[in-house]
Amino acid sequence: MGTKENLQAAFAGESQANRKYLAFAKQAEAEGFKQIARLFRAAAEAETVHAHAHLAVLGGVKSTVENIKAAIEGEGHEFQKMYPAFLAKAQRDKNDDAAISFQNAMAVEKIHHGLYQAALKAAKSGKDLPKKALYVCSICGNTVEGKPPAICPICGAPKTKFSEVK
Repeated sequence: MGTKENLQAAFAGESQANRKYLAFAKQAEAEGFKQIARLFRAAAEAETVHAHAHLAVLGGVKSTVENIKAAIEGEGHEFQKMYPAFLAKAQRDKNDDAAISFQNAMAVEKIHHGLYQAALKAAKSGKDLPKKALYVCSICGNTVEGKPPAICPICGAPKTKFSEVK
């Protein structure tokens, strides 16, 4: 493998470690291990620093318009090709938990795709998006502008499962 492939592998590994350590922190917190949770969150932040450094060296961060185009492409691939295939396989395997996870992600990626398309239109005209609150469902990841719904239309979670993104 060349250096570019090593950087790509390192970026993927550090990114996954960040998410994994945040999940570990949440579990440690739930079990009452506050300092261990803090350690996991600190390590997760460090992994983010590493991932961002690797991505920068790869030239993976460009102008906002280019970054939005990359996000649209990624989200489109996920909800149009990747998740449908993953969902079909999970259903054939009768793995209901995986099927639900894939179905939720697929629905949310489609929402993200639309939100990014609006962002691209704004950025191309030199404008930011209008200021609106953004909320994310902690069960399925549904992302909504304005106010959270009483019931998540994707997973059925109550409004209390939405948190505002600052």
